[in-house]
Amino acid sequence: MKTYNAQDKPPVGRFAPTPSGRMHLGNVLCALVAYLSVRKRGGRFLLRIEDLDAARCPRSAADEIIRDLNRLGFEFDGEIIYQSERAEVYREYEKKLENLGLTYPCFCSRSELHASQAPHLSDGSYVYDGKCKRLTKEQADEKRKSRPPCIRLRVPDETVTFADGFCGRQSQNLEKQCGDFIIRRSDGVYAYQLAVVADDISSGVTEVVRGEDLVSSTARQIYLYGLFGEKPPHYAHIPLVTASDGRRLSKRDGDSLACALSDFPPERIIGRLAYAAGITETDAPVKLNELIECFSFEKLNRRITLQ
Repeated sequence: MKTYNAQDKPPVGRFAPTPSGRMHLGNVLCALVAYLSVRKRGGRFLLRIEDLDAARCPRSAADEIIRDLNRLGFEFDGEIIYQSERAEVYREYEKKLENLGLTYPCFCSRSELHASQAPHLSDGSYVYDGKCKRLTKEQADEKRKSRPPCIRLRVPDETVTFADGFCGRQSQNLEKQCGDFIIRRSDGVYAYQLAVVADDISSGVTEVVRGEDLVSSTARQIYLYGLFGEKPPHYAHIPLVTASDGRRLSKRDGDSLACALSDFPPERIIGRLAYAAGITETDAPVKLNELIECFSFEKLNRRITLQ
């Protein structure tokens, strides 16, 4: 069992939205907490646009997100990073894994995977049974004639344990609870797990604040850090924001930031989110930078509901 703790470095945080549409207020709260956490310690804050799938993530949607963040008072350090422009970087990281003998082609179709008896995880994914890693080179070459493979990474029977900045101690067995995971899709697009680690390493990110729905990704990412000879950042997974009726916020249900901005000024939105999260005692309008000194993770509510 390996245990990983926070790095003792000047903090560098980031917000990394996927521009498949306008942000909702839950996305903004995640950005707010990440921003306040590093700014309070004099750290740097970066913006990365996770547009790996360019077909569903147009640049126009990314531009809208950037405008909304600027309007809300977020200030970013350095140039904006677009994952759609970094395929060569990801290819180098893939090559490192290939040189370690840890990658293999997988030809399983989506329907085959869903029909398998592999255990399914809380995020809707499954633990891959390793069927294709048993193929010989000749068998794999024959299958390539009919369909392109995705590329998977072998994982060991090893438990990764880390100290989450909000959720506390977390443990996950790579083989039993993750399985060999995809690092490059069959269409050539690099997968989230590889891209996010490569980007955080190259950007010097030391702290990752994101929603609790991504806590299950963390063990795989920590494993990748180890393979690349790097220390992982400190992770903090905060509660997902829910509406008063208990449902998770969704762009489809009219919870987009665009709707909020049409009804309220930015300071009103920031004040409402800060109060719902427990950062402030009232929902009075407030500018983002005015919250820096009063922020702490200890104040965050275990459940965050917007009334």
